[in-house]
Amino acid sequence: MLDPVPSAAEKPPILEMRGISKSFGAVKALSDVSFTVREGEIHALVGENGAGKSTLMKVLSGVYPHGSYEGSILFDGEERHFRDINDSEKLGIIIIHQELALIPLMSIAENIFLANAPSKFGVIDRDERYKRTKELLAKVGLSEAPETLITNLGVGKQQLVEIAKSLSKDVRLLILDEPTASLNETDSAALLELLKEFRRAGITSIMISHKLNEITEVADRITVLRDGRTVGTLDCHEGEVDEDEIVRRMVDRDLESRYPARTPKIGDVIFEVENWSVYHPQHSSRQMVKNVSMKVRAGEVVGISGLMGAGRTEFAMSVFGRAYGRDITGTVKVHGKPVDTSDVHKAIKAGLAYVTEDRKQLGLILAEDIRKNISLAHLGGVSNTGVIDDIKEMKVAQEFRSRMRIRSHNVYQETGKLSGGNQQKVVLSKWLFTGPDILILDEPTRGIDVGAKYEIYSIINELADAGKAVVVISSEMPELIGTCDRIMVMHEGEFVGEVAGEEATQENIMRAIMRRKGR
Repeated sequence: MLDPVPSAAEKPPILEMRGISKSFGAVKALSDVSFTVREGEIHALVGENGAGKSTLMKVLSGVYPHGSYEGSILFDGEERHFRDINDSEKLGIIIIHQELALIPLMSIAENIFLANAPSKFGVIDRDERYKRTKELLAKVGLSEAPETLITNLGVGKQQLVEIAKSLSKDVRLLILDEPTASLNETDSAALLELLKEFRRAGITSIMISHKLNEITEVADRITVLRDGRTVGTLDCHEGEVDEDEIVRRMVDRDLESRYPARTPKIGDVIFEVENWSVYHPQHSSRQMVKNVSMKVRAGEVVGISGLMGAGRTEFAMSVFGRAYGRDITGTVKVHGKPVDTSDVHKAIKAGLAYVTEDRKQLGLILAEDIRKNISLAHLGGVSNTGVIDDIKEMKVAQEFRSRMRIRSHNVYQETGKLSGGNQQKVVLSKWLFTGPDILILDEPTRGIDVGAKYEIYSIINELADAGKAVVVISSEMPELIGTCDRIMVMHEGEFVGEVAGEEATQENIMRAIMRRKGR
């Protein structure tokens, strides 16, 4: 239930964006967008990747300065002309991007007051900085010492440090871009509660997110963008807002099911892991994966569920070329025969592919084009006598661009300029080009919208129908239930349960975890 906020609707708008249009060359990113935010509300901004959400917020915050767009911005009832982000921050408009802007080897206090440190006679007042940092951390629920290095904090706490940093700038309008995309359920819930507290304190928030369940939990109003235009605004206080209604407005069609139908054609076992154990790479006494075994058949999609820290990614990375861990023991079999997966090259040769959960850092070279990213894991497939054949590389990229429905100008487009869903298709293309029999997909739909998710699910079905063995690791239980033939439940480095797809419910999965925790 939403907290009652009767005053928000009565107050005048803190922000009005009128008739905003923005083009990049011949591409129109925003077309006559109007967007109004009331003081003291949590306003959600949703839409598919490429709908214009981030562009609109960059116009608002001055990243795209006045004169580079059409339309007007009113803040506190006055028209504003922001030349850069410093202009908007002076009025208390603070944006927190999905990729956090913290310096890992600096302390919390240094990061919070990087550009506005308290000083005396031109010298940083360290005592005052320490005191103010403590006060700000208390406001966001952190008990860490101000001198703690950012690199020693988890992602959830780093997100809270970013919010504390915004409070140091006397924030009035807080913009959060996918704030829970990289957080576990506990950290996500804590962040949402903090936003509710800010609302009670009169701070206005704009939240961009693809997690519709979180949006409907905290938002007062929801504005939907589609293809750079405003579709409409839903008021959550006028009645319960249905997620399916949001999806319909986002994609302009009914998704009768969020998950495409598939009739499984399951064959023989082609992938086996037996008695697999892995220890932490730095803490040699800490066992991350504890003597686990699993089998996957041709044409089968097997999910791995578990709470954050269960060991799912550690298991997958260690199997794929021992990319994680030390003192690894156990056997991997493909088509019934033991194979050597002791490094990534050997794992690929054995028929394995691993799509990382972090496509931006580990899955792609964002500054390179689509063509080079697709060929990256199998350069031999586009080479003649050790020299890359540019024509062959281009043809391979064009084939995958068409097959995977990658939306781009051409195969020479910079990968970092694609939407999240299209970036994920490039990562999948890269690994499919290696010709694998077994695909391990780690959080395959993280940070992408519902329309792009549906396309990724369709690709997973196509891979299974082609006889591949597919393993899906996901923190979203509905995703596993909707896509998998069987779900393995992992907890503290062990498989603690198995649920057939037709019997899978969130309650059954959690019951397996909690039963193990209670031992």
